[in-house]
Amino acid sequence: MVAKLRKLTLEDVCVHQVCLSGQLDFAGALDLLARQGIQRTALWNPMIEACGEKVAKAILNDSGLMVESLCVAELFAGSENLKMMLERADKFGARTLVLITGGLKLIDGKELNQAREYVLPLLAEADELARPFDVLLAFEPLHPMVCGNRSVISSLAEALSLLHQLDAAHQLGLAIDSYALWWEHDLATKIVAAGKLILNYHVSDWLEDTRHIRLDRGMPGEGQIDLLQWRQMVEQAGYNGPVELEIFSDQGWWKRPPKEMLKAIIDGMNRYY
Repeated sequence: MVAKLRKLTLEDVCVHQVCLSGQLDFAGALDLLARQGIQRTALWNPMIEACGEKVAKAILNDSGLMVESLCVAELFAGSENLKMMLERADKFGARTLVLITGGLKLIDGKELNQAREYVLPLLAEADELARPFDVLLAFEPLHPMVCGNRSVISSLAEALSLLHQLDAAHQLGLAIDSYALWWEHDLATKIVAAGKLILNYHVSDWLEDTRHIRLDRGMPGEGQIDLLQWRQMVEQAGYNGPVELEIFSDQGWWKRPPKEMLKAIIDGMNRYY
């Protein structure tokens, strides 16, 4: 049984810009979020690139939205790329920059175990690079099925082990994504162990007959993840930040009117997540 949870308001919800990336451009997405009373968003770097950084920054300033994070930087893309992403996150006022390893092709197709050996020193370097910026790095483990092309770190246990080896880390924490981690054993224990390392909490639902591992995420309440239980776990671990909706849905929600998508997100608050 789910224990009593804090009651979410629109102030507690962050809608990732990527939720609307299938229907709207950078300006249209921020305009709709603001008009529907959403106060927080996460920025999707491809949408900034399509708009242009200078124009995107002016649009963001006019929107009045707070930026929780910029997504996504890749460790294997190298230090210059990471520095550029940190500078952009800082420029846009993002609280965090979400960080993944990237896929094997970024390191010349190295074997998986070799790739994993690179991660710890690269995380230490990332922590050093981030220190001059007013941005925290939220390291995100992803689902095992994207191990080859998105992240070689595929569990919360692996991510925690790495961060615990970096005792001097100042800028590094975790992005916890229900869609990526719902399969993992003994999650409650691991989430409690993550504790204050949790910087971002992402939600979407796993559809029983998912058609695409990345682009067929469900709206909370549509699938198999008990997202109220998830919120109980992260809140018991000490996290009281925003709940971030992150829904990629090229055959589902991106084919519906964007206002309908936002209505479902708002209506599901406290009921499904």
